[in-house]
Amino acid sequence: MELGRLGVWVGMDGMSAAAAAAFAERVEERGYGALWIPEGRGRNALVLSSWLLCHTKRLVVATGIANIYARDAMAMAGGQRALAEQSGGRFLLGVGVSHRPTVEGVRGHAYGAPVTTMRTYLRAMREAPYGALQPSQSPLTVVAALGPRMMALSGELADGAHPYNTTPEHSARARAILGPGKLLCPEVWVLLETDRAKARSAARQALSRYLQLENYVNGWRRQGFGEADLAGGGSDRFLDAMVAWGDEGAIRSRIQQHLDAGADHVCIQPISPQSPREPVDERVLDLLAPAR
Repeated sequence: MELGRLGVWVGMDGMSAAAAAAFAERVEERGYGALWIPEGRGRNALVLSSWLLCHTKRLVVATGIANIYARDAMAMAGGQRALAEQSGGRFLLGVGVSHRPTVEGVRGHAYGAPVTTMRTYLRAMREAPYGALQPSQSPLTVVAALGPRMMALSGELADGAHPYNTTPEHSARARAILGPGKLLCPEVWVLLETDRAKARSAARQALSRYLQLENYVNGWRRQGFGEADLAGGGSDRFLDAMVAWGDEGAIRSRIQQHLDAGADHVCIQPISPQSPREPVDERVLDLLAPAR
């Protein structure tokens, strides 16, 4: 699997199927190695992955993440193998435990202890039977990991980790836990805006819903952010650490910090300068395009 050093992370529930396919084609044309998609209250991530893989030729499609409460381990493993076989090995499965409000409040499941639940699930995936034609190579799995115990599990029972909302310092600690030979693919918010006030306003809007989720808040505390940093929509220090904003050079510098810290692949998530609810700001994708 050729992930390359740079990918794109984008939520696509606001796009039509045709628009999502066209966007994936543009990501591929720009030379990015992978397109990462989430799974929330909209499209099934494996179904959307199949659609995007059918409309691209070289691009890896990765889930960031497929919710383990959305399907049992056998269904997840079967979907992963089918997509890997159909695409010639261009599907990367990222799995995660999601968040208590989504799992209990929306899906109606009991939210288990994250590390224990993930350990059981990954083992069940390994042991799941599959009666169809196997892919030519074993498909890869990465785990949404923030804390040290989930990170260690990502190295033990999976092929690596996909951290989200983390700093380069977190990437360095993650690499130390994972050791060599495991994938480390952090997500990084990017914002092409040099006006400090506008950049922080857009960053605050983008991060507001994550500040309501205990898994992220606990992760940020472990990364050294205090209560004052996480209050009132986030301190300037917190916003600047989470979002790579500025000109092309400033954004590239932040990406490089993660790579220097041990990341194999950085997936960038563009924020619109106007509002995170606006369409993807493709100017930054043009500027950072590997094929440029």
